[in-house]
Amino acid sequence: MEALLRVRLTLVLFFFVHLSLLSRTSSQEIQIVNAERRIDLTSHIIKVFVTLKVENSGTSPALEILFAFPPTLVDHVALFKAAATVGKRKKKTYVPLDVKPTELPNAPNGTKYFSISLLNPLSKGETATLEVLYILTRSLEPFPAEISQSESQLVYVRDSAILLSPYHVKQQITLIKTPSTRVESFTVVAPSNRAGTELKYGPYDDRPPYSYSPILVHFENNNPFSVVEELEREVEISHWGSIQITERYKLVHAGARHKGVFSRVEYQQRGGSGSSSFRHLLARLPPRVHSVYYRDEIGNISSSHLRTDFRKSELEIEPRYPLFGGWKATFVIGYGLPLEDFLFESPDGRRYLNFTYGCPLTETVVDKLTIKVVLPEGSKDPTAMVPFPVEQHLETKYSYLDVVGRTVVVIEKRNVVPEHNVAFQVYYNFNPIFMLAEPLMLASAFFLFFVASVSYLNVDFSIHKK
Repeated sequence: MEALLRVRLTLVLFFFVHLSLLSRTSSQEIQIVNAERRIDLTSHIIKVFVTLKVENSGTSPALEILFAFPPTLVDHVALFKAAATVGKRKKKTYVPLDVKPTELPNAPNGTKYFSISLLNPLSKGETATLEVLYILTRSLEPFPAEISQSESQLVYVRDSAILLSPYHVKQQITLIKTPSTRVESFTVVAPSNRAGTELKYGPYDDRPPYSYSPILVHFENNNPFSVVEELEREVEISHWGSIQITERYKLVHAGARHKGVFSRVEYQQRGGSGSSSFRHLLARLPPRVHSVYYRDEIGNISSSHLRTDFRKSELEIEPRYPLFGGWKATFVIGYGLPLEDFLFESPDGRRYLNFTYGCPLTETVVDKLTIKVVLPEGSKDPTAMVPFPVEQHLETKYSYLDVVGRTVVVIEKRNVVPEHNVAFQVYYNFNPIFMLAEPLMLASAFFLFFVASVSYLNVDFSIHKK
């Protein structure tokens, strides 16, 4: 029996090793027929769109496509996703593909990879078109690093005129869009040219694997470099009809540091704005919000405006002072939501919260985001379903009239961008009998107080002789 088990185990291992080698071998025989890369630099969040037409020129079917990054760039990747193009023209659709970080032995110069799993194995001579989107944060470096109140902010970005790829690329082109026509300088890699706010590199033909041509673009970017160094969002569920949200922000202007003394007179003369400073922030909240407040350590801040309709709510907030490069602000936003809009019951009888991940502030990067979902007392077996990798653990929180405490599902993620604002779910089991715990405790306390009062009033504590 043991010998038979060993034989079966050997066959299974051989199958998986063979499948892995088949995939890797076929990936070496892939070539990119055409690659078009579009780099959007109009914000401090860089978005790169890549269209790849890949062809299998080998004999074995390919199961995956590798996308390469330089080791200095991969740490700035906040989001990476891919989709397969199905159909043509008006009937064209995009099917999301599974992606995951991967490594290759003996990768040249420490190259990092993402593996894109294809919908169907790519046979010999077949082609497939892939759409790739990746987002980079903190990749724009201010130069000069310090500017005065009235100076424009200049930044530079480092990249490559040629797509870094482990495959042979027959033809490729790179387009770079800047926020304005002011471009101080850019690296020339013929053929390349600039027209208005667009830089064009290419087309380049027949580039071997791992070709790389470094470029540097120095340009003006006065958009708000708003970065939340730390954001804690607490979502407290009450089965009595409401959800209370508390968001604690530590905000910083991550652009060129402010140099010199701030002049309020000059600031007002320029229409209440510095070249790269910002004084307004927009938070997109769910519809039907109520009991909204905005405050900091000093107290309530009245400079906020709330606009609501049946589809969304927008809260425009203004810190106590304009934010220049390097300046920071801390504040708290809180609001309530109706329970029936976000809490549901699954077919298996479990309750689940359906809420939006990410940061409500628009065009903002979050270095560290912590979401704490506070479940009602008595909740059991909580599980969180998030559509991207996060760190999770459980805590216990004690509030008024709690006996055993409330379970808190803590979800943490670093390097969060607006594209992470998608729905996530937290499932848990809950016995409705626990809803009577606090009312019974209050009733018991009042009853005991009443009995004690009656007893006190009917007992004679006077001292007298018999």
